[in-house]
Amino acid sequence: MQHGPAVRRRKLGAELRALRAGAGLTSGEAARLVGWHQSKVSRIETGTSGVKPSDVRLLLDAYGVEDRQLRELLLVLSGARDGGRDHWWQAYRGVLPPTYRDFISLESQASAMRTLETSVVPGLLQTPEYARAVTRAAVGAVDEERLDTLVEVRLARQDVLRSDPPLTLSAVLDEAVLRREVGGPEVMSRQLERLVEAARLPQVRLQVLPFSAGAHIGITGPFVIFSFPSTSDLDVVVLDHLTSSLYLERKEDLQAYTEAFDSLRIHALSPEDSLDYIAAIKDGA
Repeated sequence: MQHGPAVRRRKLGAELRALRAGAGLTSGEAARLVGWHQSKVSRIETGTSGVKPSDVRLLLDAYGVEDRQLRELLLVLSGARDGGRDHWWQAYRGVLPPTYRDFISLESQASAMRTLETSVVPGLLQTPEYARAVTRAAVGAVDEERLDTLVEVRLARQDVLRSDPPLTLSAVLDEAVLRREVGGPEVMSRQLERLVEAARLPQVRLQVLPFSAGAHIGITGPFVIFSFPSTSDLDVVVLDHLTSSLYLERKEDLQAYTEAFDSLRIHALSPEDSLDYIAAIKDGA
């Protein structure tokens, strides 16, 4: 049986604990309602053990949870399959490291994504040629077949922007992202065109943080904030490192990064001016 990453287990457990408390039940009372030992409820709520989707359904029924969207989200977090099928990225288990699969899983379940990028264009907005150049640089020496697969995965991730409802993407890009010539002049020119096209989508808000903004809180590095439907208690911050990813879930961390992102948006160009700025860089201004 497969369980989600630790951050999702803890998030799921915390949400189930809150729902139990909202139903006016102790953990012992909840256990008796579903025919378990109290220790099993405690392990689930603390995230120390995984939980089957069928067990989550039992608990939600016991707590009288009828919100369909919330039920579906919690079931997905527990590892439930949609329509009896694995999530699409599971087909790439032999190629993708667990941390990358975890990231894609969160991305696919989120309703909104806020991201600061300081070096490269966000994966959801990359052209195939740009994605190939970035991937080659990131993984180093790799055979063409594996490179093709990694690029295929990166492009498949972009479907979240075309889903119903689509993921809402708010991105702040440091000017260095636009100036760094990835893949050569032609590849970069097309990538800048793609950014302009994407920025016109109603579900995408793109802002440029120009060099003239000087030092800003984002110089500490890029980050992603995932938000989920129905509840903010499942929100999580993701920090990428060379060989791993760090998931921050404490309310203090979420508040700090949310405030940082809000500050970056204030210092960045407006979405309208950002479009003009990108176009000017493309034209060599």
